[in-house]
Amino acid sequence: MRNLTDKTIVITGATSGIGRSLTENLAKLNAKLILVSRSEQKLQQLQLEISKSSNNQAQIYAADLTNRTECRAIFNEIIATNQRIDGLINNAGLGIFESAHLTHSEDIDRMFQLNVLAVIEATQLIIPIFKKQQSGHLINIASFAGKMATPKSSVYSATKSAVIAYSNAVRLEIETKDIFVTSVNLGPVKTAFFNQADPTGQYQQAVSRYMLEPDHVADTIIKHLFSRKREINLPWWMSVGAKLHHQFPTLVEKTLKNQFRKK
Repeated sequence: MRNLTDKTIVITGATSGIGRSLTENLAKLNAKLILVSRSEQKLQQLQLEISKSSNNQAQIYAADLTNRTECRAIFNEIIATNQRIDGLINNAGLGIFESAHLTHSEDIDRMFQLNVLAVIEATQLIIPIFKKQQSGHLINIASFAGKMATPKSSVYSATKSAVIAYSNAVRLEIETKDIFVTSVNLGPVKTAFFNQADPTGQYQQAVSRYMLEPDHVADTIIKHLFSRKREINLPWWMSVGAKLHHQFPTLVEKTLKNQFRKK
């Protein structure tokens, strides 16, 4: 088992889904955790739980990252409070599955702010830390939706495509022997994400047999933590599908038309 006692890691969206699994598993590895989420009550409960289970005393910061001013303020506070930050996992995100012309402007703003602009804000502030330390790992949770858009995910796909492109450019700018940038491209995961993205439950039911477990995603991310890994793609077969779509978009979209319209 790895021991991450000397590593300080920031996790956004820490109180549920993948973020919670990452928190619980990294706590067992003795990482110094800095947890960011919107609900202070949930953060306090999570802090108490991991303290009891692993004797890990995590720092908690309640912030609504859909508020750009609040997002920048909380990361400035984190940086001012901690002399060293070794990892940043931009995990917080949201999706709303709706036809392009029916997506409300406020939902568009929220998705872009949380999925893209909050990632950019945090990354801009963490890059000088990594460069000063000459080490660090930036991990951005993206999606296969950013590689292969489907109906009723136009805005969500656009945000995740932006995350992938941004991560790739940042990698070219800052990656060195000990500074790493990884994007994580995921298919559907069994999390509360779908409570808002798909309140009818129809999409979840349609893809239930393909859904990833949050612990499996977290374990895979931790396996590659502080090592060079351009992308983590789960499940692997979606990566094959995305590559085929890139080469033969019309054929793949025609062949998988029914699958694409499960939302």
